Amino acid sequence: MPPEQQKAINAPQARSEILKISPYVQGKSALPGQSEPIKLSSNESSFGPSPKAIEAYKSMATSLHRYPDGSQYALREAISEVYNLDVDKIICGNGSDEMLDLIYRSYLNAGDEIILSTNHFVMCALYAKIQGATIVLAEEDNYVTKVEDILSKVTSKTRMVTLANPNNPTGTYLNKDQINEIHSGLPSHVLLIVDGAYAEYATHDDYDDSTGLVEKHENVIVTRTFSKIYGLSALRIGWAYCPLAIIDILQRIRSPFNANSPAMTAAIAAVKDEEYIEHVRTHTAAWQLRMQNELGALGIGVIPSASNFYLLNFNLCNGKTANEAASFLESQGIIPRPVNAAAGDDVLRITVGLDSENEAVIAALTQYMS
Repeated sequence: MPPEQQKAINAPQARSEILKISPYVQGKSALPGQSEPIKLSSNESSFGPSPKAIEAYKSMATSLHRYPDGSQYALREAISEVYNLDVDKIICGNGSDEMLDLIYRSYLNAGDEIILSTNHFVMCALYAKIQGATIVLAEEDNYVTKVEDILSKVTSKTRMVTLANPNNPTGTYLNKDQINEIHSGLPSHVLLIVDGAYAEYATHDDYDDSTGLVEKHENVIVTRTFSKIYGLSALRIGWAYCPLAIIDILQRIRSPFNANSPAMTAAIAAVKDEEYIEHVRTHTAAWQLRMQNELGALGIGVIPSASNFYLLNFNLCNGKTANEAASFLESQGIIPRPVNAAAGDDVLRITVGLDSENEAVIAALTQYMS
C-alpha cells in the first residue's frame, strides 16, 4: 500500500454523516467589474438596521473586554415586552440557525425521521443530516406546503416537523388554521418547530406567528431572527420561544456566551424601534404587490409572497430560463439568487430592495423578456 494511502487510513476519521453533507454556499455578494452591485441574493434588509440600533452598537466599543451577560436577560426582556411573551420561555443565540442546531442536537437521534416541506430552509436539512436523521419531504401545491401530506407522512419514527412560515425559499405561508391542523394531527411526543425568520413581514390577516401554540402545548417551538427585518445580519443574533421544559434542555448544551454584547445591545434597540420596523414592513408589502403585477405582466410566474423576497418561475416563459435571467441581471449589476427547487422547476429568488433597486430589476427583466 502506498505511504499516502496508509497515512490517510491512520488519520482521524470524520463521522460518516458529515461526509454526506455538501458545504453551505451563501448568496453571491460581488460581481466582476462592478464596484457597487445591487445585492438582492440573501434576503437582507436593504434599509439596514434602525439608526437607534446602530448607535446602541457603537456604545459598546469601550466594553469589548467584558464577557456578555450569559443570562441574556435584557434582550429577553425587550423581546418579551414588544411581542407580549413570557420572558422565561425566550432563549437567544447566534442567529436562529443556532437555535435550530441546538434543538436538533437535543431531540434528533440517528434513524429518527424529520418532516420538511419539499422546498425547505437548507440549514434544517443540514442539521438533520448531522444527527443521522432521515429527511421526509412533504409535497407542495403551487409552492404551498400541503397539510394533508405532512400528516400522511407521520410514522412511528417521526420525531420532528419543521416548517419555515413564511417559507424560504418560496415566500408562501400556511395560515393559522393550517398550522393548528398540523399540530392537532401530531402525536404529543413529536416536536413542531415553526421557523418565523420572516414573520415580521407577513401582513395577511390569517397569518399567525404560532407563539400562542407554545403557550398551550409542550411540543411547539418558534424560532426568530434579527437578521431579516431588523437588519442585523452581520451580528448573528436570534431567539427561540419554547416551553419551559425545552428551555431547560437547550440551556444544558448552549454555550454560556453564545450571544455577544454588541449584538444583544443593538437587538434591544432594534426591537423597540417599532416605528422603523413598520416603515420597512409597509415598503416591502407595497413592492411585493407591484412586483407581482409588473413582472407577471411580462409573462413570468410570480409566486405570491409573505416575506421580503419573491420567487420567479420561468417554466412557462417560452425558452427563457432562470439561469439566463440571473446572468442577464448580473450583467446589469444586479445579484439575484438561483434556487435549487423541486425537480422540474426553473426558479429565481430576488429580495425586495429599495425603490431604485426594485425599479432596476423591473427594467432589467423587461429588457431580458423582450
